[in-house]
Amino acid sequence: MSYLRNCWYMAAWSDEVEAGGMLARRYLDEPVVLFRDSGGKVCAVHDRCPHRFAPLSKGKVENGTIACGYHGLTFDGCGKCVFNPHGKILQSMAVKHYAVAEAYRGIWIWMGEPETANLDFLRDLSFLETAPETAFSKGYLCGHGNYQLFVDNILDLTHVDFLHASTLGSGAFTRTRAKVAETGDRVTILRDCLDEVPSPLMRSIRNITEEDRVDYWNNVEWSPPAVMTLSGGNVPSGADREGPLNNMNTMNAHIVTPETGLTTHYFFATTRDFAVDDAEFNEKFARTRNQIFSTEDEPMIRAQQERMGDKNLWELQPLLLRIDEGSVRVRRKLEKMIEAENSTRS
Repeated sequence: MSYLRNCWYMAAWSDEVEAGGMLARRYLDEPVVLFRDSGGKVCAVHDRCPHRFAPLSKGKVENGTIACGYHGLTFDGCGKCVFNPHGKILQSMAVKHYAVAEAYRGIWIWMGEPETANLDFLRDLSFLETAPETAFSKGYLCGHGNYQLFVDNILDLTHVDFLHASTLGSGAFTRTRAKVAETGDRVTILRDCLDEVPSPLMRSIRNITEEDRVDYWNNVEWSPPAVMTLSGGNVPSGADREGPLNNMNTMNAHIVTPETGLTTHYFFATTRDFAVDDAEFNEKFARTRNQIFSTEDEPMIRAQQERMGDKNLWELQPLLLRIDEGSVRVRRKLEKMIEAENSTRS
């Protein structure tokens, strides 16, 4: 499968890689091991010793270097061999390394050539970094399904009216036509739901009933290859959206990284501007969200991928609806970027 390589993919949450430890994962079909050097900087190298091809992740991290557990060859964060217990260190004793950045509580990896890595391409997610702990939660799951299916899932939120009817759905997203726009490398999808039925979760938080009406809005912004922010808010119908006593805003990040052509690393996080000091509410909110993703979204995408088999979306000639406009634009945009990148490489 062809991927966009000269870009930043999320590799892990920062707290997943501790000093002296390591994290082995596969990105874009390549095995990678993450660890921290002696200064605490995250490093990423190909998870295969060049000697007998044992996974370096089966070894150990000592003094900021990683030693193969099979024959003891040791490598630094740039992939250079720094210790050979069997003789001299030769120039050929090296392992591929990747450029890494740590920002917004996460670790990001550049899967193209390290010297081409550009921090300007890293999506600004500073709202994750500035959020207080009592109003911030994050999660991760490794899901079965091509990463673009996970992207489609966020870009078309009409699915919440059906798949998440007991929590997030009320029919409002289906009744409200989305406005789709492109600006530079971004695609945005805005829904403005007026005088609508509140969702079950909204009713619970606001302590209102199904007979009450609300105005609420939702804005998804995608940037390549697969970073999405989802912002939304709600007020009683007709109320001032800027009123501090009425408005309830949430800001979410949905970030997906291909593991293989059929499996995906899915990172998600949420913060909000209400009940910011309520740790108990924060935990309950996070628990509900994690349950929705793990017991409803992921199983549906898994089943979808199983029905698709090893064919991509266009091979199966999908029946496209008006609600697919955003996801189709993103797929076409990404395809052009991958094609352009491949043409310059060849």
